[in-house]
Amino acid sequence: MEYKFTAADFEKEVIASDIPVFVDFYADWCGPCKMMAPIIEKLAEKYEGRLKVGKCNIDEENELAVKYKIMSIPTMMIFMGGEVKETIIGAVSQNELEEKIEKALA
Repeated sequence: MEYKFTAADFEKEVIASDIPVFVDFYADWCGPCKMMAPIIEKLAEKYEGRLKVGKCNIDEENELAVKYKIMSIPTMMIFMGGEVKETIIGAVSQNELEEKIEKALA
């Protein structure tokens, strides 16, 4: 299941999560973000129960984009224990994302 994170639930769903969280900071108008969408969906299915996977629209959630210094999109972050453990910027392969996720989950 793919989550949609907002400023209203970010603290509860991401920061206070008892499992690691993968957040895709994106925008609807962003071409590379659209390319990544099917990959993010696959990751949500593959890691169900081990990793919470979701998206955060930076146009709708500008305060989160500012807080996490999102300068380029897509920017994907893996949060563990409320802290950013990994940051991936730009369109990358599913294999590269899985390597980063496996490293974070290890």
